[in-house]
Amino acid sequence: MELLRKWLGHPEDIYHLLRFKMGGYRAVMPRMDPDSLGLGLRTCYRYLNQTSRSFAAVIQALDGELRHAVCIFYLVLRALDTIEDDMTISLDVKVPMLNEFHSYLYQPEWKYMESKEKHRQVLEDFPTISMEFRNLAKVYQDVISDICHKMGVGMAEFLEKKVDSQSEWDRYCHYVAGLVGIGLSRLFSASELEDPIVGQDTELANSMGLFLQKTNIIRDYLEDQLEGREFWPREVWSRYTKKLSDLTKPENIDMAVQCMNELITNALRHVPDVLTYLSRLKNQSVFNFCAIPQVMAIATLAACYNNKQVFRGVVKIRKGQAVTLMMDATNMQSVKAIMYQYVEEIYQKIPSTDPSSNKTQQIIASIRAMSLPSGPMASRHHYSPIYLSCAMLLAALSWQYLSTISKAAEEYVQAGEN
Repeated sequence: MELLRKWLGHPEDIYHLLRFKMGGYRAVMPRMDPDSLGLGLRTCYRYLNQTSRSFAAVIQALDGELRHAVCIFYLVLRALDTIEDDMTISLDVKVPMLNEFHSYLYQPEWKYMESKEKHRQVLEDFPTISMEFRNLAKVYQDVISDICHKMGVGMAEFLEKKVDSQSEWDRYCHYVAGLVGIGLSRLFSASELEDPIVGQDTELANSMGLFLQKTNIIRDYLEDQLEGREFWPREVWSRYTKKLSDLTKPENIDMAVQCMNELITNALRHVPDVLTYLSRLKNQSVFNFCAIPQVMAIATLAACYNNKQVFRGVVKIRKGQAVTLMMDATNMQSVKAIMYQYVEEIYQKIPSTDPSSNKTQQIIASIRAMSLPSGPMASRHHYSPIYLSCAMLLAALSWQYLSTISKAAEEYVQAGEN
């Protein structure tokens, strides 16, 4: 019944969940015909679904040959990431592998059978992935190989190095996510679905990746602590505690929240770049692919801001909220309205005593200036009393059914983790 109570408080979620289930999601993620693919590509898409069903859906919605290029790009980076994550591989083996991984794309027989990671199939059957890589047009191959090389070198750099300064935090996030944004942007332009400037402006593309990665790092503080990982920059957390792990202690909760608020303020600096980047996109499938994760991220930051629960458990956006974002974030006007809504939510929660309050207010002011809503989307969450009554009745009748069908939305919310 807890789910029912949540939906009664947000009746718009029910409308969008039903709209999503009744076929609305196909406007965002149209189905791809697997029978039209060769055996190698079918295998690659199977691995894509196994390693990230959420990303699989939006990748398969991309237009034309770009779809296959992004699928292979994802699997190559997933294989690289699997090497980095595997703690059973000694550093004297792992470092050379990361540095040379891009060269394996041109070695038809190369594979790695010693991994203990759950996604090891992308290493064990790397010959299928590398074969499909070599079947791509050279313009796509060059982008994927170059990004794979740069990312491998960056991963090797941070294997035995903790993130100290905020500039190093940016550098780490660049290697693991900014380069993905740059690579994707170059693929978009190479496909000619987007203008050359999209792939050429690496600063904006980098910000797209950094915004998502920083959001994940902030949200996943407790999970990372439990698994022995630390990604928050020492330069920031050392102003609030002697050890990063001490932020979980009840007596430190106020300092912990202030530390998190400072990092959220840092992440919000990327939003103007995100809005500029998205405003340049012309192709609908590319726009959906790029915009949906970004609006999920701003909603997540709004949920985390000044929230003690980040240090006690898991903070997630609602399933219905996720579906609403997926269905709405299909044009620039809507994305601006969404961004405006969530930065206003953050603004209303800024404590006057927070050390970062002035900086937070300043960056929100700049985001407001770029995303002032206009037209019908400005009132997107206002519903008539009759609608609300019907929605609540519908919730009472169908909440259990909807709890099952909304699983797809929850998977998408977790996309950033993959």
